[in-house]
Amino acid sequence: MNIYGIIILSALLSDYLLNLYADILNLKNLKPELPEEFRDVFDKQEYAKSQHYTKVKTKFGIFTSTFNLVLILIFWFSGGFNFLDNILRSWNLHPILTGLLYIGILILIKTILSIPFSVYSTFVIEEKFDFNKTTPKVFIADLMKGFALALIIGAPLLAGVLAFFRYAGNMAWVYCWIITVFFTILLQYIAPRWILPLFNKFEPLEDGELKERIFKYANSVEYKLSGIFVMNGSKRSTKSNAFFTGFGKNRRVVLFDTLIEKHTIPEMITILAHEIGHYKKKHILQSMLISIVHTGVLFYLLSIFISHKGLFDAFYMDHMSIYCGLIFFGMLYTPVELILSILMNILSRKNEYTADRFAAETTNDPMSMIKALKKLSVDNLVNLLPHKVYVFLNYSHPPILKRIRSLKHSVNT
Repeated sequence: MNIYGIIILSALLSDYLLNLYADILNLKNLKPELPEEFRDVFDKQEYAKSQHYTKVKTKFGIFTSTFNLVLILIFWFSGGFNFLDNILRSWNLHPILTGLLYIGILILIKTILSIPFSVYSTFVIEEKFDFNKTTPKVFIADLMKGFALALIIGAPLLAGVLAFFRYAGNMAWVYCWIITVFFTILLQYIAPRWILPLFNKFEPLEDGELKERIFKYANSVEYKLSGIFVMNGSKRSTKSNAFFTGFGKNRRVVLFDTLIEKHTIPEMITILAHEIGHYKKKHILQSMLISIVHTGVLFYLLSIFISHKGLFDAFYMDHMSIYCGLIFFGMLYTPVELILSILMNILSRKNEYTADRFAAETTNDPMSMIKALKKLSVDNLVNLLPHKVYVFLNYSHPPILKRIRSLKHSVNT
């Protein structure tokens, strides 16, 4: 095994062991005592249920990640990457078509092998904790729609990347960067109208007090709303959420029907105020710019390593190719991606506190924000006491308890 193989193997094992360590710490950090802040919304039985849910999900996650790691290592060291490449090369197809088939087959194999885990998670774990509303018909339909979107959107983009690296010479990474950013921005425009409705029903929020209060608040902070929609989230789960999607005239506020059912109007306003806070504080723009820069750096590094023979030797390849280089570089990039994800989570948690403060200040109703967070924690069986190492590695949002304490502090200062 050469230096590339050692780096990639070390990265895969380190990533697995680090997350395993964080999972174990997180499980050990579970405590039977209910935090004082939640005694008005959690009873002992519900709190015990939330901890049991964390244990079950964590143990299942450990099993799934172990399976995936073993699968990758077996496929790698048995020469699976080279075996598949030689079969496709024997068909004498155009290199770009060969690349599409190669990557597509690997994704298909991984997807098929992941289906039993998805089925168990949805129809056993989520069902056990009264979350699941997905029917087998909806589950299968989601899979088919996902495959169709991958072919319609993913395949052309991948073909473009392969073509640029094959024909565009030293400027290939720049062209790939431009086309990927273009696709990403385009999706932000078309997703609200064409993609999301393939999976859920979106209906305009009915006229009434909630709609009036939302528009009144949006006007007070000079935020122009183009539409408020209710999504049938109850089609798949009893969990609640709200989000913003799209840009410009396609920008929409989306409320889960389960959220409307479980929260008062003042609580709903603070939840939306939090989301608007992300826009007003430029967090969305910030994330987009970081993503654009990250994509450019990624393609630049890819252009450097994609033709290194040692990278292909590490996977026992008989031939060098752009499509295999994409996959192998992705694995080589693992430690960098881990560091970047940690840094992005740190920034995201900071932004969440800022959005919380924006909501509290502009609604002048921090207590409704606190009540909303408490209800969400109960409805979604949130782990109230995650370990700080687990939070550091995985949380894009601060733990609910810290958000509540931060909001209370803002009230008292």
